[in-house]
Amino acid sequence: QVQLVESGGGLVQAGGSLRLSCAASGMIFSINDMGWYRQAPGKQRELVATITSGGKTNYADSVKGRFTISRDNAKNTVYLQMNSLKPEDTSVYYCNAEVVHTIVRIATPYWGQGTQVTVSS
Repeated sequence: QVQLVESGGGLVQAGGSLRLSCAASGMIFSINDMGWYRQAPGKQRELVATITSGGKTNYADSVKGRFTISRDNAKNTVYLQMNSLKPEDTSVYYCNAEVVHTIVRIATPYWGQGTQVTVSS
């Protein structure tokens, strides 16, 4: 039906940068909001950043000024540029997209499989 495939995670030293990508594919008519969330071991999943189809963004206070979310609507892809990474950014990062199906025109949230980001001190 609809798949979200993430890429770009890895191991980086504190102060470094990573860029995450998430591509949606399948029976997609349109995509409303897209976003990134993260979940560290023993903690609840938390919002990192979201972006509307029109490009309006929202960030968690902990990442403001360091992370930038963007999207390419033609490619159904959302990106997360992460700069000045800190050890506390270490988590599994999940992308999320609210997808309107081609046939059943109902918006449904989908999640990617997650990608590990590890920041060493």
